[in-house]
Amino acid sequence: MSMQDPISDMLTRMRNAIGAQQQSVRIPFSKVKVNILETLKREGFIKALEVVEDNNKKDILVYLKYADSSASVLSSIKRISKPSCRVYKSKDEIKPVLNGIGAAVITTHQGVLSDRECRAKQIGGEIICEVY
Repeated sequence: MSMQDPISDMLTRMRNAIGAQQQSVRIPFSKVKVNILETLKREGFIKALEVVEDNNKKDILVYLKYADSSASVLSSIKRISKPSCRVYKSKDEIKPVLNGIGAAVITTHQGVLSDRECRAKQIGGEIICEVY
């Protein structure tokens, strides 16, 4: 069976791992996924990530971040731009997520950036997902 939307699959795996209170989750490798996860790490939503290889198959091991006891730092992960309906925003249309509490992950001509980085660099792009 082919996977139609691998980014959505990655976000669902993370959502499910948080629901099960797991410390880490394994995701199939792609460069775009690594860039998205590095953006989430820069914004403080995940603890760490590493690329692991078993039998010539690469995976991304994502270490989830939890606050006090079992409360996850990530309370919501929402896919915005989908393969069937792409969502693009110009530099003036990018607004803070939940008044700056959350973050949007945006693909631009300068790479995968957060909404804060896009506003600072005055560039727009495709809104991949919103997290808070």
